[in-house]
Amino acid sequence: MKIASLDLGERPVFLAPMEDVTDPSFRLICREMGASMVYSEFVSAEALVRNIASTTRKLEVRDAERPVAIQIYGREPEAMAEAAKMVEDAGPDIIDINFGCPVKKVASKGAGAGLLRNPEKMLEITKAVVKAVNLPVTAKTRLGWDCNSIIIGELGLRLQDCGIQALAVHGRTRSQMYTGEAKWEEIAALKTDPRMEIPVIGNGDVCTAQQAEERFATTGVDAIMVGRGA
Repeated sequence: MKIASLDLGERPVFLAPMEDVTDPSFRLICREMGASMVYSEFVSAEALVRNIASTTRKLEVRDAERPVAIQIYGREPEAMAEAAKMVEDAGPDIIDINFGCPVKKVASKGAGAGLLRNPEKMLEITKAVVKAVNLPVTAKTRLGWDCNSIIIGELGLRLQDCGIQALAVHGRTRSQMYTGEAKWEEIAALKTDPRMEIPVIGNGDVCTAQQAEERFATTGVDAIMVGRGA
């Protein structure tokens, strides 16, 4: 699997971004244990552009943990574009956009998974970030806001058109939070859509090597992302 010039090998397994978990030390451990790529904690675009020290510290990247992606979230295209430029200066391999965080303090303010209720703004943010930087930009999202609004099929294609170079999909809606089972059939449908040309990364309920093997075999995803299972 490739993202821009990054060759991540066959059937790569990524460490998902997790707040208060995927700090530099944890990322380094996971790289040593075989993770093909690791992601930072969530970085608030608004806090970053205000130079909040606790946020700017999240931009620390060590060569030993590469390839590494720094993930940003926010609700305004201008702030997200400015934050992306600051992230680019920190030197990660990839800039990832968080469109999937379901927690109330993020989603209720129209960021993270909250943007699933406003796809047009999600696309506006994506275009702004892609335009602002030279690094590869990827995104991570969910199936939709709730079971009555599963939009990932069309949304994935529209995000691709905005210029992202890979898309990670958590197989739950925002309203599910982390309950129930991840619906990998929706991820598989997106991956097998002939119009989908960028890599699709599957996420949700992968806790063992056997589960990862099964997901690769049954869905055809380009990579698997492990979150809480790590």
